[in-house]
Amino acid sequence: MGLGVGFVVLAALFWGLSGGIGGILMAEGWDAFVVSFYRGAIGLLFVLAWLAWRPGGSGFGNPRLWFWSAVAGLGVAGNFAFYFVSIANGSVAVAATLMYTAPVFVYIVSFALKLETPTTLKLVAIAVVMVGIVMLTQIYDTGAGGVTLIGAGAGILAGVSYALFIFGFKYAGSHGSPQAILSIAFGVLVILLMLPGDNTQMVAVLTTTDWPLFAALGVFGAGLSFALYINGLKYTAPAVASIVAMIEPVTATLFGVVVLHESLALVQVLGMALILVTVTALSVFSRATPPALVKDSERDSEA
Repeated sequence: MGLGVGFVVLAALFWGLSGGIGGILMAEGWDAFVVSFYRGAIGLLFVLAWLAWRPGGSGFGNPRLWFWSAVAGLGVAGNFAFYFVSIANGSVAVAATLMYTAPVFVYIVSFALKLETPTTLKLVAIAVVMVGIVMLTQIYDTGAGGVTLIGAGAGILAGVSYALFIFGFKYAGSHGSPQAILSIAFGVLVILLMLPGDNTQMVAVLTTTDWPLFAALGVFGAGLSFALYINGLKYTAPAVASIVAMIEPVTATLFGVVVLHESLALVQVLGMALILVTVTALSVFSRATPPALVKDSERDSEA
């Protein structure tokens, strides 16, 4: 149990730091899509090495593995890209917090697909998070500055994309190994993000002096972090993992304030607190996984 929690802590810490590293790269002029592409591409190399080391039980012959892993890859691609676009048009702190709203969108999708029944507690929690988003982004104050409409929208889409990844991984998990799922997912990401990136910068990365930052972003922000998180979940209760995951936006915020010299107004800090506390409480009380998905996993284990 302790080792599992430690893995999740490290994963969340690495994800938080990846936002700061991406912020540094984009501040130096690198395109958000280029940064996202190399984060995924280097992560792909990492998980391919993991797959080569542990090839057993991959499940590559199962069409469902390919389908749901591809769905997960679409979610990861959107998450990486929208997250960095949000940072480029706002701040690391705001982008990371907006992305942390992902569980709310999981519930909204669950309600829409009738995978879960809405309750008063969940609806109130969603409403509180929406209020927190308004406070954090200050969309009501056109003169507030700092966070643009594009930055706020991209941050929310990063959360939506992360929710898509959660669904994809949950359904793919019973059809193959984690390393196989991540190999397919990151492969899809590389294909999707190869098109929108600046071609000149794509090539320039190979010879830039910033390559250590790109390498750190890919290894720690994608490959190693995902491997740690997936293995950590095997020995960690969902409620505990939900609380520990709050390390990511907190780490990203501290990185943005201390290293990138970003600043937040009091109302933004209050909005951030509303989001983090509410989403964490919602995840804990609901055990972070929609009942329909829990039933699916129980049926798979019984089979």
